Amino acid sequence: MAKAAPAEQLKLLELQGLDAKLKSLAGQRKVLENDPRITDLQDALKVANGELGAAKLAVHDSEAELRRSEADVEQVVSRIERDEARLNSGTGLSKDLVALQNDIASLNKRRSDLEDVELEILERLDGLRERQAAQQAIVDDIQGSFGSIRADLDQEIARIASEEAVVRGERAAFAEALDQGMVAIYEKTIAKRGVGAARLFHGKSEGSGMTLSPGDLAEVKAAAEDDIVFCPDSGCILVRSAEWN
Repeated sequence: MAKAAPAEQLKLLELQGLDAKLKSLAGQRKVLENDPRITDLQDALKVANGELGAAKLAVHDSEAELRRSEADVEQVVSRIERDEARLNSGTGLSKDLVALQNDIASLNKRRSDLEDVELEILERLDGLRERQAAQQAIVDDIQGSFGSIRADLDQEIARIASEEAVVRGERAAFAEALDQGMVAIYEKTIAKRGVGAARLFHGKSEGSGMTLSPGDLAEVKAAAEDDIVFCPDSGCILVRSAEWN
């Protein structure tokens, strides 16, 4: 049976306390790292950016449609101006001048129709630009919230990481001063059981929260003071203080 002086075994409770603190800090850090608000905001930002992308594409397509419409109007206007110049020159046969007048009238009708289309596109484009601006505001708002929460979380995570570093340093220095054979057993136990050592107090294991059976207590009583004994329920090292039984 592994052995360690009773005074050394008592120090395992302090080592366990440091490990428990490290475990608590790691748990706090994990909670912060997995803050549901971040996931929710990331999901919301993904949706909002998708909507913004669609709004931008609609504006882009509408602007391209407007340019094509403007080009159509300009083309018709150029033909009207050219025909009117020929008509005003008075040159040509009478039937040709009449044909020019008819063509100009037709072109003016075409110009009016095209300008109506252009106006419709402009009105639609104004609405699409408003939609894009509104969606951009939503994205900016989500990003602002995300940045604020992320900064707060990072600050708290950094604080915990700093505290963890201090505790790990204290633990390393404390463990180094202990009986290394005992520490090796403790390390294997905590790695396997989650708890390395706990006090046996008035017949109750603080590792399992259970009162030892008469048979288990008899085995503990029969063990030498420097024997390392284990909790039959939790498997951790049982540290016996003066009032353990």
